[in-house]
Amino acid sequence: MDGSDRIVLDTNQSQERHSRTRARGSRSGQWKLACALAGMLIAPAWMNSQKQDAAKEKSAGIPVHFTNITQQAGITFVQDSTESAEKYYLETMGTGVAFLDYDQDGLMDMYFVQAGETPAYKPAKPLRSALYHNNGDGTFTDVTAKAGVGGEGHYGQGVAVGDYDNDGYPDMYVTGYGRAILYHNNGDGTFTDVTAKAGVADNGKWSTSAGWFDFDKDGWLDLVVTNYLDWSPENNLWCGERAPGYRSYCNPNNYRGQRTKLYRNNHDGTFTDVSDKSGIGIPESKGMSVVLADLNNDGWPDIAISNDTWPNFYFQNEHNGTFADESLLSGIAASEDGRYEAGMGIDAADVDGDGLLDIYITHLDFELNRLYHNNGDGTFTDVTYPSEIGNKAITMSGVAAKFIDYDNDGWPDIVQANGAMVDNVALYHSEVTYKEPLLMFHNIGKGHFEKVSAEMGPDFMRPVAGRGLATADFMNDGSMGVAVVCRGEAPELLRNDGGNANHWLEVLLIGTKSNRDGIGSSLKLTAGDWVHVEQSKGGTSYMSASDPRIHFGLAKHAKVDSLVITWPSGRVDTLKDLAADQIIAVKEGVGIVPHPFPKVPRK
Repeated sequence: MDGSDRIVLDTNQSQERHSRTRARGSRSGQWKLACALAGMLIAPAWMNSQKQDAAKEKSAGIPVHFTNITQQAGITFVQDSTESAEKYYLETMGTGVAFLDYDQDGLMDMYFVQAGETPAYKPAKPLRSALYHNNGDGTFTDVTAKAGVGGEGHYGQGVAVGDYDNDGYPDMYVTGYGRAILYHNNGDGTFTDVTAKAGVADNGKWSTSAGWFDFDKDGWLDLVVTNYLDWSPENNLWCGERAPGYRSYCNPNNYRGQRTKLYRNNHDGTFTDVSDKSGIGIPESKGMSVVLADLNNDGWPDIAISNDTWPNFYFQNEHNGTFADESLLSGIAASEDGRYEAGMGIDAADVDGDGLLDIYITHLDFELNRLYHNNGDGTFTDVTYPSEIGNKAITMSGVAAKFIDYDNDGWPDIVQANGAMVDNVALYHSEVTYKEPLLMFHNIGKGHFEKVSAEMGPDFMRPVAGRGLATADFMNDGSMGVAVVCRGEAPELLRNDGGNANHWLEVLLIGTKSNRDGIGSSLKLTAGDWVHVEQSKGGTSYMSASDPRIHFGLAKHAKVDSLVITWPSGRVDTLKDLAADQIIAVKEGVGIVPHPFPKVPRK
């Protein structure tokens, strides 16, 4: 979490060290700059060939706005900032949120991760995370105590959801400072902490995000965990001016990074740490978020990680249990001008309809949120300006981001949570505010975006210190909603009003030979002359987990001609002549199977 809103050590020695760090970054960026210049020559061609078509293919716009229903839904969770005069680096992070159907009743439930006490902050009551059951009537019930997932005494950070034992019920991995927790879903509304038995505690590390995927395609989900900094209360530094109210949070360059973890599933409830053997645990990192998807269309899942003031990672799956570090060669390690920026949130989607997943990474103020176009040969081109995202949010601090087709026009849009990391940032930069509104970039077609945040309504535009963000169709009516964790206050549950005026289709995958969640599957949908490709991905956003069902916006198409699902096992299932505006469950090798998806009434 670098950027101009965080402060380096207030000593001559630290300033010298910071200068050396910047110089090293500059030298290491020279080679990247040369590559970036080559990419800039490619970008105009991409822009010119796509922009004209985008204007022609843009669907007729429909009015959409978002309504904050947190209070009426009965959600009383409040994220505790654990703020203290010591300005512990840990305090800036916020926490994550997950959508999951923990009881398999067809409704998206919610899990909010909570922080914990520190040596400088002792809350009046023990802090706990919260699990809310979706009642199917627009309200949620707190079932944390019954479920056993409060995590008291754990300084939580993020959450990843996946059925790691293939029993049909989603499990939760909750990252945190000092350790992580794996909750096994017992299938009866309760969970069991199986961290010690499973061997995934990540003890002594500061884990931020995590994601489930089947990297070796053996039919069982494996786990990637991003770790951050070697920070502790004991080495917490004074940063900022030594004047009343000016002490601030430090720059991550003041601390060494940790390393990424990869845990391989042993099929018996335990995992083996293969971080170094696989190659992904070798480089130092400052990991914030991860997306797990087939990024080079070879049928095997790859890994992309956003790092803070550090090269972003791209690990290419070598099909033999190892990954090749292609970070620098891929082009996503740095911006097009060769800078390692404050990588925060990350997601991947085919934004221009070429069948390849492009990557979006958020950054803090006075940096740019970067869109990297997938060239199909293992490389990416920074198309932030050609895509027209450009500097439209340059004074905002982008944290979490998720691709979402909020208006069901068939093109993936971008929803983003924002908020500075430093609560007194205005003392240092008058142009920047601590709390900021959400951001919506509307894909007008072929990967060209327009900023439409103000059109999303006053609830969408309320300034917050946004942190974790997840998306889901929690109404089961085809309208994708948003949940945002706001540092130090209640979260926002934003209902999408109007998005289902266009047609849509959602698909719940049930693997048999493949992992039960079908993570790693590729879905190709054809409706008339419209062809769209989606993947079931792991990770995404920032310390959060979204609706696992695959969502397709269909615009004016009332029927799907074909849906071709390529499972991780290699099996291909083809469905034909599907009616739009429904949620279907598809079982590998069987086809559509019965599953409840009750529609939630709007109030």
